[in-house]
Amino acid sequence: MPVGFGFDIHRLVARRRLVLGGVEIPHPKGLLGHSDGDALLHALIDALLGAAGLGDIGTWFPDRDPANMGVSSVVLLEKVLRKLRSKWSVVNVDVTVVAEAPRIGPHRDAIVHRLVAMLGTNRVSVKAKTMEGLGPIGAGKAIACFAVAELKARGLRHKASGGRARARPRKR
Repeated sequence: MPVGFGFDIHRLVARRRLVLGGVEIPHPKGLLGHSDGDALLHALIDALLGAAGLGDIGTWFPDRDPANMGVSSVVLLEKVLRKLRSKWSVVNVDVTVVAEAPRIGPHRDAIVHRLVAMLGTNRVSVKAKTMEGLGPIGAGKAIACFAVAELKARGLRHKASGGRARARPRKR
């Protein structure tokens, strides 16, 4: 079962909306980026692309391309998922948001529900950590996200117990 890892970090700046996991979160600052700056979805996209062996978000959506300016990261994720779905299904996603503020807990359910709807799996975990006041994240100047994604090839069954996947018999 292929597994991919993703990471992203963006600076927090005034006069930007804060979007994480496709969910707008009330906060006086938002993430600076060529797109909407959704570091959670950017890390997730990299994890999905990595698991499928398809490069990274910068290759697919370069920041030098004016078409990507201000685009919703939900749109970027949907494009990647359309490509993946011909060969792969998403089995499991685990995301960690590292931020001093805002608190992610009150928004966790909305983020998880959004990801479940987009990814087509209910095995989605979103966790939050702080930096205990250390570094730029701890000073409230940035938010970082880590993501891990597990895929399975279409036509294979996945045993949640950790067993081996089996090919499904083809119907004739």
